[in-house]
Amino acid sequence: MGGWQVLLMMLDLLTILILVRVVLSWIVSPVSRNPLVEMVRQVTDVILRPIQSVMPNLGPIDISPMVAILALSLLKTLIASAAY
Repeated sequence: MGGWQVLLMMLDLLTILILVRVVLSWIVSPVSRNPLVEMVRQVTDVILRPIQSVMPNLGPIDISPMVAILALSLLKTLIASAAY
């Protein structure tokens, strides 16, 4: 397995973790100390926090996961076209 494939798989994993975080935000308390929930939050905060800091406040609606997934998708497309 080449380095490009590993990078693309990592981007896929990050996308999945962002989707997991969205679902968890619907069913788990925001103050939950569950180790799995905390791990998902820590990993996804790396990409979501910078996006949230520049996005307009839409009240209870957070569109940063959609922006992050779109950005990751574009990045994967660029990497795949450059690698293959």
